[in-house]
Amino acid sequence: MKFILIDKIVALTPGERLTAAKSVSLAEEYLADHFPTFPVLPGVLLLEGLIESAAWLVRQAESFAHSMVLLEEARNVKYKSFLAPGSQVQYTVEARTIEESVSSFSGYGTVDGQKIVEARFGLRHFNLAERSAALAAVDAQIIAEMKNRYKLLSQQS
Repeated sequence: MKFILIDKIVALTPGERLTAAKSVSLAEEYLADHFPTFPVLPGVLLLEGLIESAAWLVRQAESFAHSMVLLEEARNVKYKSFLAPGSQVQYTVEARTIEESVSSFSGYGTVDGQKIVEARFGLRHFNLAERSAALAAVDAQIIAEMKNRYKLLSQQS
């Protein structure tokens, strides 16, 4: 199962800061499995929302130069509350550094102005063709797909 945990990009300061939103619906099937009588978004998916937000900031800052933007490390992750269906989380990530192949961020998620998750984390960005030239076409396909998804996410802001 592939997760997309950002519904829209709310605000963007290129290379510095991005705010995104995710509305949680009971229709998301993983909620029923997490706690059957107490459906909430799993904490790891709250963290993934921060990571996805930061990945869009990297892609935009680097003009979509890399097909892969992946979590390298997460530190000081703090969960402060649950995210139940019917709620909307707003993720805010701030770039500490964005370099050629790595970046670092701090970020938090809020619901109704209250922090429910916060973390510091690092991302690694690269192209598959760096490991095998035969994968250059795959890089191009992924980058094109990410550009299209970015248009969808940012047009709502």
